[in-house]
Amino acid sequence: MTRLADKMGLLVWDEVPVYWEMDFQNPATLENAKAQLRDVIARDHNRAAVGLWSLSNETPISPARNAFLKSMAEYARQLDNTRLITSASDKAEHADYEHAALNDPLGEYLDVIGLNEYVGWYGKYRPEDADKMQWTFAYKKPVIVSEFGAGAAYGLHGDVDTRFTEEYQADLFKHQIGMLQRIPALAGMTPWILMDFRSPRRTLVGIQDYYNRKGVISDRGQRKQAFYVLQKFYREKAEQDAGKH
Repeated sequence: MTRLADKMGLLVWDEVPVYWEMDFQNPATLENAKAQLRDVIARDHNRAAVGLWSLSNETPISPARNAFLKSMAEYARQLDNTRLITSASDKAEHADYEHAALNDPLGEYLDVIGLNEYVGWYGKYRPEDADKMQWTFAYKKPVIVSEFGAGAAYGLHGDVDTRFTEEYQADLFKHQIGMLQRIPALAGMTPWILMDFRSPRRTLVGIQDYYNRKGVISDRGQRKQAFYVLQKFYREKAEQDAGKH
């Protein structure tokens, strides 16, 4: 994939599997994580496509975790000080329906803040709540929204209020794009995810069937409505950027 990304000019976020609940106080766990980081940097450090080394995904905040990832960040910079260091955090705090903040102390050790957020899919929020939501960040650093989106089964149709329909997913993307564009520090975004993939945790019969359905393309290559929402956004942005030059 990294060789293909070189040829296509795609930017790669290269991440080691440090995620969710781990034994962050165990020195052997840290050495394991560092070994994987060392291996991936040794493999990909000459790849033009690789722009970021990512240390972790959605890890719970604690003093042990913070120290663990600080050590990882320092090690990554020793191995390669030419790339940006990042991590994806889902530890946003929502004061109300109009204010959200990411104050994860991990941001101190990063060059780029990664934010995973699912306004309108997980939790109490509806897609339209994104229209008024303002984001703040504890650290003045570039922000990449590393995950956002919603599940939809290709070919399942209904109104925009019916979950898992293509219409719900497409509507959520429209609201999300508006919200993300209001983040002053926004440096990039990537929906979760391009294509449906197998997942034993996704057991909803007749809809998930052991697939994560957050793809904008089905596992059979069929484009959902959300694909065209994103396509329109990127095309319009490319035209705007071209006009500035």
